[in-house]
Amino acid sequence: MSIPLVNTLSFRHWRGDVFGGVTAAVVALPLALAFGVASGAGAIAGLYGAIFTGFFAALLGGTPTQVSGPTGPMTVVITTVIASLMARHPDTGLAMAFTVVMMGGLLQIGFGLMRLGQYITLLPYTVISGFMSGIGVIIVLLQLPPLLGHQAVGGVIDTLQSLPTQLSQPNGVAVGLGLLTLLIVFLVPTKINRVLPAPLIALVVVTAFSVMVFGQAELPRIGEIPTGLPTRQMPTFSLSELDDMLRYSIMLAVLGSIDSLLTSLVADSISQTQHDSDKELIGQGIGNVVSGLFGGLPGAGATMRTVVNVQAGGRTPLSGIIHALVLLMVVFWAGPLTAQIPNAVLAGILLKVGFDILDWGFIKRAPRISMRGTGIMYLVLFLTVFIDLITAVLVGAFVANVLTIKRLTDVQSDRIKTITAATEDSNLSAAETAILTQSKGDILLFQLGGPMSFGAAKSISRRLSLVRDYKALVLDLGDVPTIGVTAALAIESIVQDSIRRDRTVWIVVKPGQVKRRLQTLDLQRFVTQRKRTEGTAPPAIHLVESRHQALAAALALIQPGVVV
Repeated sequence: MSIPLVNTLSFRHWRGDVFGGVTAAVVALPLALAFGVASGAGAIAGLYGAIFTGFFAALLGGTPTQVSGPTGPMTVVITTVIASLMARHPDTGLAMAFTVVMMGGLLQIGFGLMRLGQYITLLPYTVISGFMSGIGVIIVLLQLPPLLGHQAVGGVIDTLQSLPTQLSQPNGVAVGLGLLTLLIVFLVPTKINRVLPAPLIALVVVTAFSVMVFGQAELPRIGEIPTGLPTRQMPTFSLSELDDMLRYSIMLAVLGSIDSLLTSLVADSISQTQHDSDKELIGQGIGNVVSGLFGGLPGAGATMRTVVNVQAGGRTPLSGIIHALVLLMVVFWAGPLTAQIPNAVLAGILLKVGFDILDWGFIKRAPRISMRGTGIMYLVLFLTVFIDLITAVLVGAFVANVLTIKRLTDVQSDRIKTITAATEDSNLSAAETAILTQSKGDILLFQLGGPMSFGAAKSISRRLSLVRDYKALVLDLGDVPTIGVTAALAIESIVQDSIRRDRTVWIVVKPGQVKRRLQTLDLQRFVTQRKRTEGTAPPAIHLVESRHQALAAALALIQPGVVV
C-alpha cells in the first residue's frame, strides 16, 4: 500500500485551526529564539527550523494536529554537532552542521519508506524516562553560563569545568533578569498561561524592563536577526569528518523520530485521532531536509505546542501550516525587536523547559515500582548526560530487553512439565490420567505452554535430560501459539535423540505457526536417515491434534492388547 504524499487540506474547522495555529506560534516564538541562541547557530536558525519543519511536517506528515519545530532533545544534539564541527573547521563547520540536519532528514524519510514507524517507539518506559530526564539535565546545565551572564562554552563536561570560575564572576544584571524570568515562567497562573503563554510574557516583560532600567548596562543580548527570506546552505562535506557527520545524522534521525512519534501518541490521545507513523516520519524528514537547506535547526513533533494547538481548536494539518506562516511573518518584521532580548532571559525560559522535561513523576515513584527499572533509568540518564544520546538509548534498551527476556524465560520455564504420572496440578482429563497410570512410567508426556522463545530452549533441553527411562514420548505443543527458531531447534534435538534411542514420538500440535515451523524443519528426515543407514524399521514420528489420541496410541504401542 502506497503512502499518500501531500495531505488533503480541509477548511471545515478553519476557525479552530486558525486559532490553534496562531496560539501554537505564540508559544513557539520564544522557544524557537531560545533554542536558536542555545544551539550556537543564532536565533534566526531557531525560527527557520520552526517555520520549515512546522510547515512541511504538517503538509506532508501523518499526524493531523501535530505542531513541529525545534525541541529540547534535538537542540541538545545539534548544539554538540555545531560546537564539534566548528571547533575543527571554523570556516565551514556551520555549513557542515546544516548538512548533518539534511542527512538526518533523509534518513527519516528512509525510515518511513521502510515502514519502520511502528518499531521506533517500542522502547521500555524506563529507557524513555531516563533519556528524557537526561535531556532535561543537559538543558539545565548548558543554560547556567548564559544565566550568569557568560557565553556558553560547549558541551556538558566543558560547562561543568568552567562553572566554578563563572560562579565566582557572575554578571549581576544578567542573573537578576534570569531569575525574574524564572519567577514569571514558574509562577504565572494556569488560567493566564492558557491565554498568554508564560514564556512569551517573560520574554516581553523582562526584555522591556532590561531596556528601560539597564539599557546602558554591559549585558549579552541576542542582537538583531536577519529579516526576509533565508539563503540556501548548500551541502558541505569533509571526507575527514564523514564518519562523524553520519553518526550525528543517525543520532538526529533516530531522536527526531522517537520524539515525533511519542508526540503523535499524545496527539492521538487528546484529539481522538489515529496517526500514520510512516507518513509522519516522511513528513518530518522532508521538513528537516528543507530546514537544513535554508540554515534552520532540526525539528520534531513538539508536545507542548501540539497540546496547545488542540486545546485552542486545531483539528487538521491547516493549524500546523498556519503556525509556520505566522512565524514567517514574524521573521519579516520582528528583526529589530529581537535585538534587545537578553541571553539571560532566553536561558531562564530554557531552564523551565529543562525542568519540565525531567520526568519528576517517575523519578519519585521508580524506587517503589521497581529497583531494576530505577537502575536502568539512572543508567540511561547518566549515559545521556555524559556520553551521548544514541549510546544511552542502545545500552538502556539492551539491558532492559535482557532483563525482560529473563523474566519471560522464567515464565516459560514454569510452563514446561515432564509428566510420567498424573499429579494434582496437572491439567489432564480423567481418561488421560488413566492412560498414564496404566503405562507405569513408560510414557513420558512433555508439556509446553504459551509462546516459546529462544529463552526457553535451554529449559526445554534441561527438563527432558532429567528423564531418560521411558519407551514412548508425547510432546504436547497444543497450548503453544508461537514458537521461535531456537526453541523449535531444541524440539528437533529432542525428537532426534528419541529416534536414535528407538522411541516413537507423538507431537500434539494444532494448525498454525507452530505446525508450519515443525513441518519446515522436516523432522521425518531422522526416520528416513536411520532407515537408510541401518536398514531396519525405525520408530515413527506422528503429528496429531489430540493429546488423548497421542497418549492412547502410545499405550497401545508399549502394551499391545490393552483397551483404552
